[in-house]
Order: sequence, then structure tokens, then C-alpha cells
Amino acid sequence: MLEETHDTQDWEDGDEMDKHFVLDLFIAGASSNSIRAVANLREICEKYIKERYTLRVIDVHQEKSLASQEQLVALPLLIKSRPYPERRLIGDMSDTQKVLKGLGISGE
Repeated sequence: MLEETHDTQDWEDGDEMDKHFVLDLFIAGASSNSIRAVANLREICEKYIKERYTLRVIDVHQEKSLASQEQLVALPLLIKSRPYPERRLIGDMSDTQKVLKGLGISGE
């Protein structure tokens, strides 16, 4: 499992923590869709929510117990657990506007 944390601030203020995104991207090994999903999502995060996100990339072949807990229906699957509400997006994250809408971010 790969984890990237981009939070250079202290999150003592509840309002600031509400702006921090917690993202879990479930992938299936090194498939082409998985590789595209990771690259596309990292690019979107760096452009639109830089330094305000934590991204975990979880390979379901290596983390079977974690994958079964989330009741996955298709891969790649992105779960945004924070800020609320939780949202799930399926696919290679190539449609930037769809991903931004799913994350609750307005494209700039």
C-alpha cells in the first residue's frame, strides 16, 4: 500500500480539517487501468487540492482484508471519506470534471 500525505499545516482548527481530503484508491495490481487511475488522480489532486489531501493507493491483491471490508464492486475504485459525505468513483479517473464533481470540488 502506498500512502502520500500532503498536509503541511497543523489541523487544530476544525474548519481546516473539513477542507482536508482523505482518499483511498483501490486498484488491481499493475493493470493499465490501475496505472492510469493513479496517475490521473495524483495529477488532479496536485492541481486542485495541493497540500490538502491524503491519498492511499491500495492494491487489492496485496491487501485482501482491507478490500473485503470496503465491499468493492469494481476497480479502480476511489473512496473519498473526508470531507463528508463519503463518495465513491469507479474508473481510471480520466474525466477530470467527473472526478472533481465526485470530490465536491468546483473546477477552476
